[in-house]
Amino acid sequence: MSAARWLSLIGLGEDGVEALTPAARALIADAALIVGGARHLELIGPQKGETLRWPSPLSAAMETILAHRGAPTVVLASGDPFFFGVGDIIARNVAVEEILCLPAPSAFALAAARLCWSEQDCALLSLHGRAFERVTPHLQPMRRLLILSWDETTPTRLAAHLTALGMGDSRVHVLEHMGGPRERVRSALARDFSLADIAALNALGVEVVAGPDARVPPLTPGLPDDWFEHDGQITKRDIRAVTLAALAPRRGERLWDIGAGSGSIAIEWMLADPANRANAIERNATRIARIARNAATLGVPDLDIVEGAAPQALAELPTPDVVFIGGGGDAAVIEAAWDSLPARGRIVANAVTIETQALLIDAFRRKGGELVNIAISKARPIGGFHALEPALPVLQWRAAKN
Repeated sequence: MSAARWLSLIGLGEDGVEALTPAARALIADAALIVGGARHLELIGPQKGETLRWPSPLSAAMETILAHRGAPTVVLASGDPFFFGVGDIIARNVAVEEILCLPAPSAFALAAARLCWSEQDCALLSLHGRAFERVTPHLQPMRRLLILSWDETTPTRLAAHLTALGMGDSRVHVLEHMGGPRERVRSALARDFSLADIAALNALGVEVVAGPDARVPPLTPGLPDDWFEHDGQITKRDIRAVTLAALAPRRGERLWDIGAGSGSIAIEWMLADPANRANAIERNATRIARIARNAATLGVPDLDIVEGAAPQALAELPTPDVVFIGGGGDAAVIEAAWDSLPARGRIVANAVTIETQALLIDAFRRKGGELVNIAISKARPIGGFHALEPALPVLQWRAAKN
């Protein structure tokens, strides 16, 4: 080990120290400080160095770790430290040239090997320490998922969730204590799931099968309106699809959804990519509760909901990359939103009333961009026939800040 590399990240499997390379065992034996979970510390047994069990939150351990800079220090992790592991928090606090990482096979690799699945073709996600609802957008027909469980309750909860969505014929594989003497692999259909005595340390493999009436999240914008709980204050499906196209989500960007109503725009923005973030700004407390329920149901529980009226509610928010105004914005809201955007930030605003349309026309005149009229008509019965009935047209202003 280079003298500069004082911190060693070592991945452990269920076999503990016995499965490690001689170099990894030597690093543990020589460490002045060893940090790990209770299970990790138990696996390596007594050592001469000081030990520290991970506190909650994990970041609370960094002060002790950094106090040992220059002294041989070992951080223990499960499998691959940089695959849903502690590697990220370490790398955010310690320079790369000071870290030596010796990973073990990840739980995903072991699960794929046991099930004989091609890992690159699977969706890989963790529900350990993360909201369960995050699994929902990944439930696509004929897809395979490898999932790190939170605890022994996750398999049963996931089977019930699949069944409720009309995916009860999906097969759920439960893989416990992989790589150790207590390893066990069992499986059952979601609708018949009754496996008992599941170990807290488990991973899941899911073969998604969607029934004819399954609620499958589409891969394009424009979720059905009735998937949202709302009181009529919702950007309707066809207009929403056009609006999301105009907002043009890019990975990792943050959206302000001003006057969020049901939260439909912010929710679909976040569904576009797991790294996307959004602030849904809404002043009505009843609608705020609806937004939270919609976000959880549709798989984006991390949506940041802000109670308050714009422009005052915008003052302390993180800088947006994109702003959407859909809830009756006035001149002050439009100006505050525009001023909050960084260079090359984007804004999209929708208006139905002629008063708000006049504001968008004025903004277009002063700031440029595009002005688009969106007119949707749908077939309605008239006696024994049908006619196309037009909805109120929506004027949309789109612009990028120079």
